[in-house]
Amino acid sequence: MKRIYIILCAVLVATGAFAVQPDEILADPALETRAREISKDLRCLVCQNESIDDSNASLARDLRLIVRERLVAGDSDQEVKDFIVDRYGEFALLRPKTSGVNAILWWSGPLAFLIALIMGALYIRSRSKVVETPVDTLNDDEQKRLNAILGKD
Repeated sequence: MKRIYIILCAVLVATGAFAVQPDEILADPALETRAREISKDLRCLVCQNESIDDSNASLARDLRLIVRERLVAGDSDQEVKDFIVDRYGEFALLRPKTSGVNAILWWSGPLAFLIALIMGALYIRSRSKVVETPVDTLNDDEQKRLNAILGKD
């Protein structure tokens, strides 16, 4: 039984290693290391929450090949990322920049939560200040009339 668990764990851990095909690996180990680091920061546009280094999608393979081609051509890591972003948009980055227009997206969630908390606190506070108006009691004539209607007289 333990062997099955060990094999299952080994297969699950090694699934990321199957994404990069042997024909994609560069001969220069330094360039291959750079390519792997860049690939970890780029999103698979098909899987959307996986890096292209971990994805088996054909588009992820194409992106890995583009990264390696750009590195062989002499581009820096940032130039490769900029090339991918220019081509596919900032969505291709797993960790988009937090500046410019993206700052609105990054801060809108926490800001909306803060506004909701403030509005909730103000609502609860205003409800606690509501004073009940006293109910007028019946005078003697009204009480006699009510008793007559109810047949309690």
